[in-house]
Amino acid sequence: MNKIFLIKNPELFQGEKYIKTGKHYFEGWYFKNTNDENGISFIPGININGQEENAFIQVITRDFSYFINYNIDDFKYSFKPFYIKIGNNFFSKNSIHIDIKDDTKNLTVYGNIKYSNGKNIATNLFCPNIMGPFSYIPFMECNHAILNMKTRADGLININHHKIEFNNGIGYIEKDWGDSFPKSYIWCQGNDFQNSNASFMISIATIPFKIFHFKGVICDLMIDNKEFKFTTYNHAKLIKCDVNDNVLNIILKKGRYSLNIKSKYAVGFKLFAPVKGKMEKDIFESISTSIIVTLKKDNVVIFSDTSKNCGLEIVHN
Repeated sequence: MNKIFLIKNPELFQGEKYIKTGKHYFEGWYFKNTNDENGISFIPGININGQEENAFIQVITRDFSYFINYNIDDFKYSFKPFYIKIGNNFFSKNSIHIDIKDDTKNLTVYGNIKYSNGKNIATNLFCPNIMGPFSYIPFMECNHAILNMKTRADGLININHHKIEFNNGIGYIEKDWGDSFPKSYIWCQGNDFQNSNASFMISIATIPFKIFHFKGVICDLMIDNKEFKFTTYNHAKLIKCDVNDNVLNIILKKGRYSLNIKSKYAVGFKLFAPVKGKMEKDIFESISTSIIVTLKKDNVVIFSDTSKNCGLEIVHN
């Protein structure tokens, strides 16, 4: 598959050349679904560490998380149309079908969600996705892409006989791929704003780059159809990034605009992240955190709202 075509279409499986090679690699998609009071996220993916190759699905709710291993041969994919399939589970940008039964974990999850009216960030040749020109650099430790910033989610998921219904719910889709997750990072995403049609995501990570490291920032706030990006490559400045007593306080500045994100970290549940292709790093994610996002222009507030049902990960070295 043509490399430039893959860069311009990051939802597609990027790791075809790594299968059966033994090279360290991971690739995972993230499907977050929320309604007024609840939510559930699915992370299907693969990981390769030497001769060990696996597929997996991680499930996270407000109350627990699960990691389900699959044989790599259970992983199937298509470029046109895009989809991935792990066992009896199907994932695309338009829908997901879940059919998980793991007796060792006393876990049964099944159901369907359809996505519609999706809205994503603006892209161009310079910025094929949220990583901007860094998307073209082949040796990045971890690549990140937003696949659907906000989409309507309709359907039903039954998990251990507990129903989570999505009737005009909200979906969000992103993915990561590469060698390893960053050693330290903050990631936050929210779509359930109280008083506005807004979507938000931010990631601040320590990025290895040849012989040095730098603090990389990707952040996007979408209000109705207007987009505000604060990123390393568009010269946004990270003014503050404090985590004290589980309270997060971030300030970004770009030109005449400043962005403040405040949150108190809710209880998180364990997920596994890759290190050299092996799923061995424990991270903890909450999908029930609330955040306050405030945007100012020339020090005058032009947007301030609270989102519930936010995903939040805070990972230290």
